[in-house]
Amino acid sequence: MKILLTGFDPFGGEAINPALEAVRALSDRPAGAEILKLAVPTVFGRSMETVYEAMKRERPDAVLCVGQAAGRAGLTVERVAVNLIDAEIPDNEGRQPRDTPVFPGGPAAYFASLPVRAMVERIKAAGVPARISNTAGTFVCNQLMYGVLYYIEREFPSMRGGFIHVPYLHEQVLNRPDTPSLSGEDMAKGLEAAVAAIVESAGE
Repeated sequence: MKILLTGFDPFGGEAINPALEAVRALSDRPAGAEILKLAVPTVFGRSMETVYEAMKRERPDAVLCVGQAAGRAGLTVERVAVNLIDAEIPDNEGRQPRDTPVFPGGPAAYFASLPVRAMVERIKAAGVPARISNTAGTFVCNQLMYGVLYYIEREFPSMRGGFIHVPYLHEQVLNRPDTPSLSGEDMAKGLEAAVAAIVESAGE
C-alpha cells in the first residue's frame, strides 16, 4: 500500500512545524506501507497545488495530511473539511482571505474517507493521546483537506484521504505556560499507529 504523507512548513513566526517534523521522523515502511513524504508550503492555493501534483504523479492509495493545531493536547484525527477559508492570520506569503470558498460551487463539506475512529483507537493503543475532531479550522489545513477530498471525488475514486492535527512540540511551549504539547517521539509513534489503521482498513 502506498500512502502520501504530507506536512506543512513552519508558519506564524515559528521556527519549526511539528507536523513536518513528525512526518520526517516516521519510518519509510511503517506497517508494511510505502510512505511518500512531502513538505507542503503553508500558503493558500500552493499547498493544494503541491499535493494535487503529487497525487497525479504518484497515484497513492491514500493521502494523509498533517498540520499543527496550537492548544490541542494530542493528535486529532479530522472527520470533516468545510468549503470555507476564513484566515485569522496571514499565510506565509501574507495572504489572509476571509469568507471565501475553497472551491466556488463545491459541496458545503467533505467527510474524510480514511478510517477516522480506527485511527484514533490505534493511536491511543500506542500510548499517545488522540481524539476525533469535527473541525479542521478555516485556515490552510482545512483548505488542503477539502482540496484533497475534492480531487479524490472527481479524479481518483479509488484513493482515500484525510487529515491529522498535531499539537505543539515541547520546545515550542517553553515560554507559553500551561500550553499543551507533545514530544516528537510520541507524534511519530501516533502517526505510525494511524498508518497501521489505514493499512488494516484497506479493501473495506
